[in-house]
Amino acid sequence: MTALALFIDAGVHLFLAPGYQDTQPGTVSQGTLFLLEAAAAVVAGIWVLARGSRAAYALALAVALSAFAAVVLYALVDIPAIGPIPAMYDPVWFFSKTLSAVAEGAGSLLALAGLVRAGRRGRPDAGSSFPAKRRRP
Repeated sequence: MTALALFIDAGVHLFLAPGYQDTQPGTVSQGTLFLLEAAAAVVAGIWVLARGSRAAYALALAVALSAFAAVVLYALVDIPAIGPIPAMYDPVWFFSKTLSAVAEGAGSLLALAGLVRAGRRGRPDAGSSFPAKRRRP
């Protein structure tokens, strides 16, 4: 499910990127940032599917949560350009933006759950409420 949320996020960003390719001198276009987000989401999603490790879920959490935070922040706050990052204030919640935000939020929660679950798989008797029996030397 984490990978699916990341793939939805990537698909929306790939779909929207061509419409945001206008650049100001000395800045990175919002479309380029969308393409980078899509690439990161695809890589994280594939890694989660292939390995399901703590590191894979940690990357998935970082990608999904950073994208979710960015879309919410730039919808609520008119942040000016920061270095090469353009001003991206957009208070309108159209369908594609809402879909990506829901996928990013769900992906964040699912990645966090996967991270916790993957951590428990790595420890002996992680599901038990009793401490593991120690063998005497």
